[in-house]
Amino acid sequence: MLTILVNLLIKDKEDTDAPQVRQKYGMLCGAVGIFLNILLFLGKFLAGAISHSVSITADAFNNLSDAGSSCVTLVGFKLAGAQPDMDHPFGHGRIEYIAGLIVSGAIILMAIELAKTSFIKALHPQPVEFSFLAAAILMASIVVKMYMAFYNCRISRKIDSAAMRATATDSLSDACATAVVLAAAFAERIWGVCIDGYCGILVALFIFYAGVSAAKETLDPLLGKPPEEGFVRQIEEIVLSHKGICGIHDLLVHDYGPGRRIISLHAEVPAEGDILELHDIIDHAEMELRRKLSCEAVIHMDPIVTNDAHILSLREAMAGILSSIDPVITMHDFRVAVRPSRTNLIFDIVVPYKYAISDDSLICQVQKCTWEKLGEAYFVAIQVDKER
Repeated sequence: MLTILVNLLIKDKEDTDAPQVRQKYGMLCGAVGIFLNILLFLGKFLAGAISHSVSITADAFNNLSDAGSSCVTLVGFKLAGAQPDMDHPFGHGRIEYIAGLIVSGAIILMAIELAKTSFIKALHPQPVEFSFLAAAILMASIVVKMYMAFYNCRISRKIDSAAMRATATDSLSDACATAVVLAAAFAERIWGVCIDGYCGILVALFIFYAGVSAAKETLDPLLGKPPEEGFVRQIEEIVLSHKGICGIHDLLVHDYGPGRRIISLHAEVPAEGDILELHDIIDHAEMELRRKLSCEAVIHMDPIVTNDAHILSLREAMAGILSSIDPVITMHDFRVAVRPSRTNLIFDIVVPYKYAISDDSLICQVQKCTWEKLGEAYFVAIQVDKER
């Protein structure tokens, strides 16, 4: 069904990097979600009324809340697609994350309410009337929810949407929860064991887990998470493919919503090169990043000496010292300042977050190893960066 609607309603459906196409996908999925969840609510509410099952009725209202969540998703995609303005020069893309966070809050709230109701039912069990009509409605509900999980997951991959991934997780957990409710009804029918309240608690745990997972998925980009390794590799390949750029470091990716990323990095270039030619190379690298990755890019030139044998030997020696301390430590921006009484080796090192050794202790260790390897006339001036 969704494929037919996509073909009918979305022009340029393959151009998912375009904000307006992403917006149409999100709004269409939201509208389909509203329709299907209301349909499921009506069916399950009927099944719960027929069977007098609190877990089935609670599952019905969970689908009603899902319809409300789909409304939030639809509105979120609509607002996120608004053009940049004077007050929001980087656009409104993060509204998509906020919409996902609101959906997550609604899911968690519903889980808590369901847990309360189910706990009371577990303490004071009441018989559930089995109905083949109710069972058929629940089985149809499972099929529909699995379909919703499938298309939300497929679209989330297509447009790279955290909000859609959260919706897919929610749909899958709903399908599992309904399967548990159906199993409880069959158990009471066959063995006469009343576990409706306990199954309601289990359903609540499913829903709560889905809500927390969805919240994390949408909260991480709001707080600021590191870029994906694949995206970083793409940046490195594009920049380093330009002749004259020797290396990159200090890469930062600022996420202002899907399709609205700003990249800044330092590119190492030969200090003896022609400044105008190198500037032109940097300009071309920035334009290629914009064209291929749909992002804004700013590259800072870092000149490094590439034809001085003495400096090259010192850089190689320092790289060996760092590797002997820990192979994970890398170095960049290596410079040499010769003074009458000593030589300063100036560079940055990169270590992982939560590195076992403190920055000050690590600097002292590097200095000590430098004196042992190169002599006491060499001093290090180090800036410690964290691996992003």
